[in-house]
Amino acid sequence: MLVVEGLTCRFGAKAAIDNASFSVAPGSFVGVIGRSGAGKSTLLRSINRLSPVTAGRIKFNDVEVTALHGRELRRWRARSAMIFQQFNLVGRLDVLTNVLMGRLAEVPSWRSLAQLWPAQDIAVAMSALEQFDIAALAAQRADQLSGGQQQRVAIARALVQEPDIILADEPIASLDPRNTKIVMDALLRINKHFGITVICNLHSLDLARSYCDRLIGMATGRIVFDGAPAALTAQVARELYDLEANDVMDGAPMPLPATVPALGEVAAA
Repeated sequence: MLVVEGLTCRFGAKAAIDNASFSVAPGSFVGVIGRSGAGKSTLLRSINRLSPVTAGRIKFNDVEVTALHGRELRRWRARSAMIFQQFNLVGRLDVLTNVLMGRLAEVPSWRSLAQLWPAQDIAVAMSALEQFDIAALAAQRADQLSGGQQQRVAIARALVQEPDIILADEPIASLDPRNTKIVMDALLRINKHFGITVICNLHSLDLARSYCDRLIGMATGRIVFDGAPAALTAQVARELYDLEANDVMDGAPMPLPATVPALGEVAAA
């Protein structure tokens, strides 16, 4: 169970997160919604401890996340894997090495620097690539891939960390509609097949209502909605998005397949 209590993150006089409190049960798929600047990215980065916490605390089971330092903090960052909007791959390195970087917390630094990865870790990384139908790209430079392929590599890297939580920060913001669906389907499969908690920042209410089983709505750093997608009313949506909500709330959520496809059943990008 992830518990956030009274979380506040200030940058100078501005509160990017203002007294946020919520808990997330294991195996949830939570969408964090709101306009740009609402505090969504800072919230996820605070959970991963990439952004400093001014007040409040974060707990995961019996771990006091806000008190971690050094090696224990590095271990927490492995357990709470981040997926970034801009992929954060090393473009000059091949796909397999980028995925293997998800094992850095478990491998001595001399091995990673010399690229002497244990055979077991290589097998785990290749398995992750196969699950997202990109094993054939293992030897290709990451900067030669399409945006959708790069984001799948980033998701594979997160998966090999063997995380308890995946924190996806606008993972589809720079993708076209086809690759958006591929990436969101991949996150949904990870959630359903592995039981990994997913907390995902999204601009699109349509996507959030389609994929997530719970929504947390943010405005000016505060949580203004926390509940099931069906409970998100037009009035709350207007508070979150102003006029942007009108078109979205007029339509039904995007239909999902009746069953979640098995890992590996991913359309080629």
